[in-house]
Amino acid sequence: MGMNTSELMVPFVGAIQASFSVLLTIFFGVLVAQFNLLSNNAAKEVSRLTVRMFLPALLIYKVGSELQQGTALRYLPILLWAISHNVVSMAVGVIATRVFKLPNWTTPALSFNNTTSLPLLLVQSLKQTGILDTILVNGDTASAAIDRAESYFLVNAMVSNSLTFALGPRLLKSSEEDASDEEEQENGDNEEHDEDGESGMERGPDGFIDENTSLLPEQRVRDANRAERRGYKKGRKYWKRIPPWGQETLDIIYQFANAPLIGALAGAFIGLIPPLHRAFFNESNEGGFLNASLTTSIKNIGELFASTQILVVGVKLSQSLRKMKRGEESGPVSKMSLLFVAIIRFFIWPIISIAIIYALATKTGVLDADPMLWFAMMLMPTGPPAMILVALSDVNGSPEMEKMAIAKFLTIMYGITPLICFAVVGSLKATEAAMKK
Repeated sequence: MGMNTSELMVPFVGAIQASFSVLLTIFFGVLVAQFNLLSNNAAKEVSRLTVRMFLPALLIYKVGSELQQGTALRYLPILLWAISHNVVSMAVGVIATRVFKLPNWTTPALSFNNTTSLPLLLVQSLKQTGILDTILVNGDTASAAIDRAESYFLVNAMVSNSLTFALGPRLLKSSEEDASDEEEQENGDNEEHDEDGESGMERGPDGFIDENTSLLPEQRVRDANRAERRGYKKGRKYWKRIPPWGQETLDIIYQFANAPLIGALAGAFIGLIPPLHRAFFNESNEGGFLNASLTTSIKNIGELFASTQILVVGVKLSQSLRKMKRGEESGPVSKMSLLFVAIIRFFIWPIISIAIIYALATKTGVLDADPMLWFAMMLMPTGPPAMILVALSDVNGSPEMEKMAIAKFLTIMYGITPLICFAVVGSLKATEAAMKK
């Protein structure tokens, strides 16, 4: 009995250490904000930078290096699993929000968990504790297995981010209100374009030039502005001819064309074409003439993603806590929403995903014979809501009280992140059991 307890405690303690390492990284972000090292506007810009540059670069490197013609089929179950658990989460969120009269933001909070920075930091921390060594196969190394796990999590993140950017705003807002708001905004933009004929000119009447002034000759700038206005008017004319259902469909398709998805597709393109894969990822003396230069630079940029985004999370949470400390009016956190999301994400989904992936790994040949793949897929639906929820509330122009409620909700959810250790231990033990089958 003592031996079984010991075997359970080692991964349990390791999982707690890994989750606390994430919380400590968030705490460093809080310190950054407390010492005014990063302003609110700067934090938003850095957050946008991580999603639009660092994450695509990471996807290009990780997906491209791991995805080859011989391993491509390994990623198909991940794509299907990522789509499935996200869609199911959205359906549960929509139903629960309506049945239990929960706030609108409960649906995206339940639908989209942190699929990028948290799993990447968690896997790195688990590597340091050494508890993943038990699911390595003969000839495998911890470093190679971790690289595969990161690529698996990133493919899942690609799907989750695409759904978040495309459907998140629609889940968060009241459709009738925002439809009218969007129409007003579009009309306002149109009027602004029409009234301000030279709106694109940065040079003022007094000839003042600042850092935003174009380096092109003024005549070229005027010509470009006129061409842009003409293109805008023609585009609006064609757009209005499309029926409403067609506009909605095209809008959803456009929302899916986001930076993470483009980065993943670029990585897949490089990985699946042997000459490109060789040029990017082989050693320099084996035909990898881009490895030491372009590939290394992409890798360096991509590796900034996980820690930088978590730091920004700390900055955002610090700002919300400051407002609470000053006694400013803030929206109340729905206890029902908090309890519902926590139970689903930290307990219900891990039980379901562990059972499903274990059955697929032991009863079918659907999954590749890679224990690290099984372990990663078991953990994919687990974890706190994505911090993108804050950005979605900003984009949608949500009331300030709602934004504060969301910020406090996320503060609490990330505070209880160590609960993920139960899912980690369960996934690890289930993977070990599957290896013995």
